Amino acid sequence: MSATTSAIRPKSNVPAKSVALPIEHGSWGFVFEPLALGLFLAPSLASPFISHFVVGAFLARQPLKFLLADWKQGRRLPRTEIAFRFFLIFSAIAAVGFVGSVLLAPAASFVPFVIAAPLVVYLIIQDAARQSREVVPEVLAAFALSSSTAVLIMAAGGSWAFALAMWGVMLARLIPSIIYVRDRLRMEKGKSYSRVVPLGLHVLAVIAVATLAYSGLSPVLPILMMVFLLGRAAVGMSSLRRPAKAKEIGVQEVIYGVVTVLTVVIGYYLGF
Repeated sequence: MSATTSAIRPKSNVPAKSVALPIEHGSWGFVFEPLALGLFLAPSLASPFISHFVVGAFLARQPLKFLLADWKQGRRLPRTEIAFRFFLIFSAIAAVGFVGSVLLAPAASFVPFVIAAPLVVYLIIQDAARQSREVVPEVLAAFALSSSTAVLIMAAGGSWAFALAMWGVMLARLIPSIIYVRDRLRMEKGKSYSRVVPLGLHVLAVIAVATLAYSGLSPVLPILMMVFLLGRAAVGMSSLRRPAKAKEIGVQEVIYGVVTVLTVVIGYYLGF
């Protein structure tokens, strides 16, 4: 009887969803905005596999956080089993995508991933230290994930210049928005915040995208979106704002991300 009882593992009260999937709305934008931009601008046979690799690797990070935390504490909880199972599933998705990508895309296409690789290692270390929600890890996560735009473009035969330019447009969208959301939430909670930093970054984003457009490396239309995002930040950090909760702000940012991608794609295909 005792042997039978000891063999029965306690059921986990932790929802599998919280172990398997990121709960931050913004993190989904980090992965899907760059992928969508690259897929629309430069579809290729390798595109589905590159997308599988990126999404699989992105999803594997969440259960890996739990595995690292439990390993660091020297414990094995019911959630550890859940995390391990999902980590294997997502890693398998990434592995299939990686193999297909290597077989179908030129080797030079993966240079942006190689550039981003040290950042991924750093982010894993920060996950283990439970510091992944600090500003530097969030910005570096956006930098690493947005590299998929450049990889997709190069896999389809696009030039280095255009690939890097579109990577730059994605960074101009993501990084100022990360800082804005962080300071906006601090404002809503009555904590200390900065208006100057998020607004300054949005101004730099407008200048950067305008420079790329002037150089012929980006459509002109995304400039208007960057100006809109600057206006959004200016109002959101002022007394004119409507108080909002974190979830509402996160959903709004996802919508803004979709519109940003559309402005780049429409501008690219219409030549404006």
